[in-house]
Amino acid sequence: MVFITAGEGGGTGTGAAPVISEIARSLGALTIGVVTRPFAFEGRRRAVQAETGIQKLREKVDTIIVIPNDRLLTVSNDKTSVLNAFKMADEVLFQGVSGITNLITTPGLINTDFADVKMILSNAGTALMGIGQASGDNRATAAAKAAISSPLLESTIDGARGILLNITGPSDLGLFEMNAAAEIIQGVAHPDANIIFGTVIDDEMGDEVKVTVIAAGFDRWDSGTAKTPSLKSVDSGSRAPTSIKELFGDEPQRDPLDDGDDDFDVPSFLK
Repeated sequence: MVFITAGEGGGTGTGAAPVISEIARSLGALTIGVVTRPFAFEGRRRAVQAETGIQKLREKVDTIIVIPNDRLLTVSNDKTSVLNAFKMADEVLFQGVSGITNLITTPGLINTDFADVKMILSNAGTALMGIGQASGDNRATAAAKAAISSPLLESTIDGARGILLNITGPSDLGLFEMNAAAEIIQGVAHPDANIIFGTVIDDEMGDEVKVTVIAAGFDRWDSGTAKTPSLKSVDSGSRAPTSIKELFGDEPQRDPLDDGDDDFDVPSFLK
């Protein structure tokens, strides 16, 4: 599995990332792009370059997760410096990668492995990732709701047909808590979604529960890509109606009562 992480809009992210991705994928690696869109204050030109780079990268990877940097403004305050803003963007890229690798490498009560990740993310196109954490009463459901409304999400996960769901919490994490959190995720997914569930017990979480959601399958089964057959209209004024005679030519006149030489009406025992 190869991760391609970059900040789109510059030379490296826009130019080099698709080339590296193509090489990795040609070698048979599950190739995942985790990239950020530039902040609005970085200018329109960089935004256009970023969009071009994202489209090129999307064609060269199995899955691409795009994280808009502007969404970070919703979780920062008016005293956040530009330097810290870019550090936050780097942290988001780290979370995007670790959110997937932890599903594989972290031993859990209910494990998810590489085969599970590959099943969901292979040739999946666009994917979305959300992480939510909560503590106290209803912590699991609160974390699940935070994950599906995470500022990391470029859009909603509604209708996703492939979902990797991981719930991490302390040893007192209850069965009904996990079930309630999973039901929230299931409620926004496609009715026929393939949901792969894993859970990790980690007492270092304290009282907190963390829910990680990686949703894919929006492009793979996109019904809008199917072409609907259509009838081409014919300009009736451009040509005269075609007659039967023109279609089949002249045929000799036949007596409608003439049976010709066939013997279809002769009983078998007289033939």
